[in-house]
Amino acid sequence: IRMKVDTEITLSFDNNDKRVKGLCRDLSGTGMLIEVSDEIKEGTVCDTRLPSNNEAFPSLDAKIKILRCSPLAENGYLLGVEIVEISSL
Repeated sequence: IRMKVDTEITLSFDNNDKRVKGLCRDLSGTGMLIEVSDEIKEGTVCDTRLPSNNEAFPSLDAKIKILRCSPLAENGYLLGVEIVEISSL
């Protein structure tokens, strides 16, 4: 089951030296659909932070793997990603 979220997300690469901001369009227990402005190579693994809008719930910090990077008709790319690991609090 996928939940539509449309929430800002940050992807961190190379030990957090490089960051890409995007929009998480939907979320499931095993993956996400993320819209970004930069092309990201399939197979890339990075850390991500999906902030929570509710103080009762922490942000989602996870390691993800890019499974697909598809160009959008306008500008940007859609990333299909797998959640590899969810960080503990």
